Amino acid sequence: MDPQYQSIREYARRLAANLPQPAFYRDFTDEAEQSRHFMEHHPTVSKLRWHVSETADNTFGHGFAHAEKVTLDAGTLMLVECGKLGEPQAKTDGLLTMVQCAGLLHDIKRRRKNHAACGAEKAQEILKDYELSQDSAAAICLAIKNHEAFQPVIACPDRETTLISGCLYDADKFRWGPDNFTHTVWEMVAFANISIDVFMQKYPEAMKRLAGITDTFRTDTGKKYGPEFIDQGLKIGRHLLEYIHHGNLKI
Repeated sequence: MDPQYQSIREYARRLAANLPQPAFYRDFTDEAEQSRHFMEHHPTVSKLRWHVSETADNTFGHGFAHAEKVTLDAGTLMLVECGKLGEPQAKTDGLLTMVQCAGLLHDIKRRRKNHAACGAEKAQEILKDYELSQDSAAAICLAIKNHEAFQPVIACPDRETTLISGCLYDADKFRWGPDNFTHTVWEMVAFANISIDVFMQKYPEAMKRLAGITDTFRTDTGKKYGPEFIDQGLKIGRHLLEYIHHGNLKI
């Protein structure tokens, strides 16, 4: 990585380390632990997790580490939403299975144009080897199709599929907060070999897109807790811009 990018990245990570933990993680510690246990031990999800860990493309900032974070947060969101709805355990487990499968697979075609649609197509192929009903596989693939920001949302056939789609989307957009500046953006610029000049030209528009995520969260829990992730990302982004302009970097 270019030394200038290394300096910017390390400063961004220091900024992120000084921010408070988002309230989502403070308020739902039990659900987060349940989500992790489910991901690691449920036969279908754990098998798929191993598959993704072995096959994920980790060069573009949306590899296995990203998929795992999204999966964990999507599971936490699902548990919270099901708890509020008073869903029975068996139904909660079924929804949790589907949303975690969607989380693991949602970016398997991230480097492709129309990656959400391409990813859903590949997911459908992969899921044929798993003990899931056709309806469950269809719900997972629809959630993957619907996870991209600033795109029309495909109507879901029922409340359960809508919930799966919403939890996946919200968990993925949580990553647009501090994670974006501690990991994702630097892996993307390194992969694409983007110059500092081009990076700075794109910076204002990227910040606008980041701010635009705030009003797009879909679940009740995401709408309440998601904006804090985006606010933290914007705070890092603004301080980073000051550092670049007023620090020791020659842009």
